[in-house]
Amino acid sequence: MDFSYSDEQELLIESIKDFCERNLTEQSINEMYDDQAMSDDLIKEYLETGFGLMGIPEEQGGVPCDRVTLGILTEEFAHYSGCVTPFLNNTLAMCDMIDFGSPEQVEFCMNAYLETGKPIFSLGFSEPGAGSDNASMSSVTCMRDDGTYILNGQKTWVTQGEVFPYVLVVAKDEDPSPDNHAMSMWLVPRDSEGLTTAPLHKIGQQIMPFCEMYFDDVLLTEDMRVGKRGSGFLNLMKNFEMERCLIVAQCLGCAQAAMDDAAKYASERITFGRKISDYQLIQLKLTEMETALQNTRNLLYKTLWKMDCGESVRIDSALLKRYGAQQCTMVASEALQIYAGLGYTTETRLGRIWKDLRGHQIAGGTDEIMVYIAGRQLVKEYARRI
Repeated sequence: MDFSYSDEQELLIESIKDFCERNLTEQSINEMYDDQAMSDDLIKEYLETGFGLMGIPEEQGGVPCDRVTLGILTEEFAHYSGCVTPFLNNTLAMCDMIDFGSPEQVEFCMNAYLETGKPIFSLGFSEPGAGSDNASMSSVTCMRDDGTYILNGQKTWVTQGEVFPYVLVVAKDEDPSPDNHAMSMWLVPRDSEGLTTAPLHKIGQQIMPFCEMYFDDVLLTEDMRVGKRGSGFLNLMKNFEMERCLIVAQCLGCAQAAMDDAAKYASERITFGRKISDYQLIQLKLTEMETALQNTRNLLYKTLWKMDCGESVRIDSALLKRYGAQQCTMVASEALQIYAGLGYTTETRLGRIWKDLRGHQIAGGTDEIMVYIAGRQLVKEYARRI
């Protein structure tokens, strides 16, 4: 096992550090959280520096790289910025379109992405009654006699849904019942007649606001379909494993930033004439925090390495998401505790980091759903070994 970075990965990390020091200061991050947006110029600079092209196929104008390197990119951006940025979501959205879209759709979306650094569409997947339970999705399209379709339903937690001009929607074909697993993806203009939105307010991850979307007899045409008819459910499942890995990479980077702050503060804060780092209870916290970081990092990069080798990571990605998201939130919580009263103010970034991380125990699949996914597969896996 080789845990060392390649020369290219070392250079990547240095470039990320430089980018964050120039563009993602605490003052600028707080302004972005207040504005609930990142400036167009900064998003474009991220693209032009090359970061926003990593993981995108060369034929689409991207910079191909392995999944381990994508994990490093995601982790280190969160580490050096200490916040959740839209960069990860933008890349994941573009990869979905490249994987499933027609050549014309891919060209249309890539042209917009290369011009602005932002995807032209948000992702409308979740519903109030069907988060991880995709079979209970009730949004549905029905074909009319003239060959067009009518879309009805509701989506929720649509990240930047009121920002981008299109939304990539998943809806059932013809029949909304739970027994119907035939779904399709559609690229729908946000200004379509019958499509309305309502903002939702998160407690964290403020740079990326999300909303609810309502579809009331929204007219669709066949050229708006993304991928094959009925394959939307399989498409949803295809990229979840990589998404979960990169979510944990983002968690890990933010948690590492919290650890950096806590360890430094512990070596400087004096109580009763001693640095608090001399107290065994503080040493215990730091020890458990570092153990959680190292375990999460090992799980993350082993899972990404297995993906690069073409191995199944269905169990690994679920275990990683379950463990990593929880443990990274714990690291931020303990870092806040080390700061004590100061940590509970807005004078430090720890409260922001904790709120951002807590959301990742839900996004991309809840802790409980990860147990459901991994648990069923573990029983089968161990039965095969007997």
